[in-house]
Amino acid sequence: MLSIKDLTVYYGESCVIPSASLALGEGETLAIMGRNGMGKTTLLKAVIGILQARSGSISVDTQDVTRKKSYERVAAGIGYVPQGRMIFPYLTVEENILTGVECTEDKTIPKYIYETFPVLHDMRRRKGGNLSGGQQQQLAIARALASRPKVLLLDEPTEGIQPSVIKDIARILNKLKSEQRFSMLVSEQVLSFAMEIADRFVIIERGEFVYESPRESVDTGKVLTYLTV
Repeated sequence: MLSIKDLTVYYGESCVIPSASLALGEGETLAIMGRNGMGKTTLLKAVIGILQARSGSISVDTQDVTRKKSYERVAAGIGYVPQGRMIFPYLTVEENILTGVECTEDKTIPKYIYETFPVLHDMRRRKGGNLSGGQQQQLAIARALASRPKVLLLDEPTEGIQPSVIKDIARILNKLKSEQRFSMLVSEQVLSFAMEIADRFVIIERGEFVYESPRESVDTGKVLTYLTV
């Protein structure tokens, strides 16, 4: 569903991702784990098109999106939940979600979104900036899902979220993935959350993948050594 081949990404003249390749299967969740500054966010920004890759290729469901703009990648099937949520604080909840349908043929909010996130329905006339951190994360996920993605990218979805809400988000994501049949690429540092949602794990260290394992055989001790400072 998502294919990344020999991707090289720079910040200015600094090479952050020297050469990354991975494949994400249909309905699969892949967790990319690693400490801050190791390239997780850079990789996701390159996939969605916020950063342009120097070389390599990105395709979604066999469609090459390497040189496409971010909105074109959304139209091709990529949804994006950025680190820090980045909702529009002065727009209402409903207006925030509607920004997610701008690149789709159907400009309506999918019915299942409000069914899945009833708190967003109840607060749909409230400004996004007035929501709690957990509610804003739900809003960011709902906005991305409004574009009806084939692949959902989530960058540090547990950041700043209390543990009880983290469990709810894991449950919701698993339910939605099963029902709506999309794949997920998740950047994460919280191993317990990743274990709840991921089918496969990769560790990124200084822009390179240094460990990979399916969930059933993942060495959690080894993973934790890459996550500790």
